[in-house]
Amino acid sequence: MKADKTGDKPRPSRIDVLPVTPHRWKDMQQLFGPRGACDGCWCMWFRLARSIYAHQRGDGNRRAMAAIVRSGEVPGLIAYVDGRPVGWVSVGPRERYPVIGRSRTLQPIDDRPVWSIVCFFVARDFRGRGVTRSLVQGAQAYAREQGATIVEAYPVEPAKAKIDADAAYHGLATTFFAEGYREVARRSPTRPIVRKRFRRQPERG
Repeated sequence: MKADKTGDKPRPSRIDVLPVTPHRWKDMQQLFGPRGACDGCWCMWFRLARSIYAHQRGDGNRRAMAAIVRSGEVPGLIAYVDGRPVGWVSVGPRERYPVIGRSRTLQPIDDRPVWSIVCFFVARDFRGRGVTRSLVQGAQAYAREQGATIVEAYPVEPAKAKIDADAAYHGLATTFFAEGYREVARRSPTRPIVRKRFRRQPERG
């Protein structure tokens, strides 16, 4: 998958986005590093009650994510450049992320079956080089392959021009709008809910 043309840093000529399966777990660990991507999260923030998350932050969250991967569930996708893991996106059916349902800002606007894109992490030396947009493209393509007809995301639309990368882990609204997402709700000035719809894929047989 080719990178987009945003940012002013050299862009990779090719970015491959692949689902995290058990044999790619080592790549996820390499990408997330000793901090578990951000402060021991291991991308469990949207999956756990806050008390459980706080109790097992760090190695406990790593073990919890490892168990998900071992179970055969695909918790997200990894972006690769020349074989190196450089980016991550968490995507799956919305019910896998119970925190969304408990959030005043992000709670579902209807009961339609939705796949959610909830989180990104990009290696520091690959930020601003088109990785996030490639991850969005890969995530929506994977969701559609799994039968999704609606893909939803919860990006940030900051009031100021620049935002710290760690504060933009939901993705930026401009990235999703560039991919054809439409705003469907906004309960906070900086946090739109956006969606992209697809026709149902014909069954193979």
